[in-house]
Amino acid sequence: MDVVSKPGPKNLITDVTGLLVGNSQVDFFKTGTTVLVGDKPFMASVHVMGGAPGTKETDLLAPDKTVDQIDALVLSGGSAFGLDACSGVMDGLREMGRGFPVGPMRVPIVPGAIIFDLINGGNKDWAENPYRELGLKALKAASCDFLLGTVGAGTGALAAMQKGGLGSASIILENGYTVGALVVANPMGSVTSASGKHFWAAPFEVDREFGGVGIDPTSASFERRQSPKEAAMMVSNAEMSNTTIAIVATDAPLSKTQCHRLAVTAHDGMARAIIPSHTPLDGDLIFGVSTTIGAVDYNIFRDLGAASAVCLSRAIARGVYEATAYADDILPTYRASQTKLK
Repeated sequence: MDVVSKPGPKNLITDVTGLLVGNSQVDFFKTGTTVLVGDKPFMASVHVMGGAPGTKETDLLAPDKTVDQIDALVLSGGSAFGLDACSGVMDGLREMGRGFPVGPMRVPIVPGAIIFDLINGGNKDWAENPYRELGLKALKAASCDFLLGTVGAGTGALAAMQKGGLGSASIILENGYTVGALVVANPMGSVTSASGKHFWAAPFEVDREFGGVGIDPTSASFERRQSPKEAAMMVSNAEMSNTTIAIVATDAPLSKTQCHRLAVTAHDGMARAIIPSHTPLDGDLIFGVSTTIGAVDYNIFRDLGAASAVCLSRAIARGVYEATAYADDILPTYRASQTKLK
């Protein structure tokens, strides 16, 4: 199986039929929220490999828990404040009549995860937590088409050497199933080699989707030193100011246990695209999603898992590559840094 040969028509997670993505942000605050919602409830699980995650309702997604299907997933900036975006999404879904039936009531199930973007140059002196409203706005903006880079939950994201961002990618397998990834890349680790030019994810790039620069011919090693991100934040605990959160999804029929294993496997893609990743003081996690209830055999699932990892690597690089410059940025965008290198 050649898992990198055929992206979907949009090269977005919404190539998985039935899924929509909405973004909202406040440029002044340098933060925002991203929502994944289905045209119907979908199967989901999660796997956490970072040591300091910020989450809501993720316990429900364990394979042994009762709730199988959920209504939406939220990725948000704002650290713990950003978890309130889930409440805004719940409000909107309740208005639509969506949710888990409990007698005469319906309770929307909306797990979420957050990144830390509170020290990124934006003015966070808000009078009222803005994330509930951002969550509702993102839900209402949900569409098959959406922008990448400095949008939604990627608005305030920072990588080690340049701005992070919201990324996505997709793959259509030879068996006809589609796999997609959506990610907010805000890592302590670097997405590029020491030159700042070559993405670690370069071996998996398709159709120059993040610049076509290729693999670094001079170095395949990583040297740990204070990154520009840590210096720009000027805080002693900068390692706590990170996290990469993602969703991998497929239209292949999966059980809840298989959704969990899909998320586990996709972490390989995070480790290939970010060095280092999964550190003790970040919150790296991945949600695994299927829009079809069922279970595929081991051979098919093997290919789905491999594709999810490749998709996520590409999505991480795309999120950084597509970042755009804003006033008072504390780090340059990838493209701006390449201009300086020339």
